Formats: sequence, C-alpha cells, structure tokens
Amino acid sequence: MTTASRTTVPSKKPRKKYTKDFKLEAVKLARHVDVGFAKAAKDIDVHESLLRSWAAKQDKQGDDAHRGQGRRATLEAEIARLQRENRTLLMEMDFLKKTAAYFAKEIG
Repeated sequence: MTTASRTTVPSKKPRKKYTKDFKLEAVKLARHVDVGFAKAAKDIDVHESLLRSWAAKQDKQGDDAHRGQGRRATLEAEIARLQRENRTLLMEMDFLKKTAAYFAKEIG
C-alpha cells in the first residue's frame, strides 16, 4: 500500500473589508490636489488600482456606490417593491373578475 504525498496549499489571507465611509474618504483624499492617487494609496495602505476603482465606481453610481455585499441599489430595491405590488394587484384584479362573473351568472 502506498501513500500519496499531500501537498499543502498555503491558506489565503482573509480579504480586507473596507467600510463605505472609508472608501468615500479615501477617494476624497486621493482627489485632493496636493495628494493624488499614488500617495493616498500608499498612505492608507491599499493598492492604487483599488483606490482608482473605488473612484470610478463613485463616478458611475454616485450615492449607490460601495453599498456592500447583498445590498440593493435604491432603484433596484424600488423596482423589486413595485414588481411585488404589481403581482398582488394582478391577483386581486383576477379575483374580482371571477367574482363579478360568478354573480353575473346568478343574476342572469
């Protein structure tokens, strides 16, 4: 019986998580005239490309940027709410149509 040698893969470091406020302040710092992205990234100990991606995300999404994992954007949440409400209203309308048809048969 032979035993296969196992190679162990070094475990990955857990990802750092940054708060929305941290990201907003970091981008604000980087956009300051005297600082810039490279110096700001070095000062706060993040990679410059990560800081630039935060800035791009803020430019594209505005207040919905950096909302966290699993949190819907304001418009997405509103759309989901309206879709649920629409399904409810369609069911109620269908019920009322059937009820009206039933009573129309009784009368007629």
